[in-house]
Amino acid sequence: MFVKQFRTGGDRNFGYLAADETTGEALVVDASYDPPSIFEYAVRQGYRICYVFSTHGHADHTNGNEQMELLTGLKPLLYGNTCPVTGVRVEDGAVLPLGSLEVRIMHTPGHTRDSICLYVGGALFTGDTLFTGKVGGTCTDEDAKEEYESLQGKILQLPLATTVYPGHDYGERPQSTLAEEKESNPFLLQSDFEAFLYLKNNWAAYKKAHGIK
Repeated sequence: MFVKQFRTGGDRNFGYLAADETTGEALVVDASYDPPSIFEYAVRQGYRICYVFSTHGHADHTNGNEQMELLTGLKPLLYGNTCPVTGVRVEDGAVLPLGSLEVRIMHTPGHTRDSICLYVGGALFTGDTLFTGKVGGTCTDEDAKEEYESLQGKILQLPLATTVYPGHDYGERPQSTLAEEKESNPFLLQSDFEAFLYLKNNWAAYKKAHGIK
């Protein structure tokens, strides 16, 4: 599988094009601020965009959806939408075909109630659920609990060789693997939810103590 990461603007946002190189079928994730760059790259490479996804409904991830729909003729899909091409509803466990590959939808609430991750061909597009060395922000303890369960109960159950492609360039590197995150991400190293929540509530002090930007 081919993956191209785009720096689309905003607050260090990433957008993605992922393609089955055998058939040329492709998908777009979080086109955000610069849909033309992703679309034009796909055209130049001969890829046919079959799906456009947003990992959640925040404006910095969806503000390019209208333009991307005009460029591709495809309605961008968020959690709870039904794909007009396949009839598949975007919900936890749903699978959509992409050439010889499959796109698995993982509902990962926490950062938002509608957050999803997309698992395809050994790659995981995590939006604002998991960054490299960090996790997405949450507003309440209940949100943090949901995020913890999404991380531990779903994301960390995937193969450790899975490549992590986050929604923002907030970490030490633009992409990672689950193995690397499991070994070094301080949020994933916490022994239980209480420790995870304590780190969230004291993240500024932790960053200063450990020299994290």
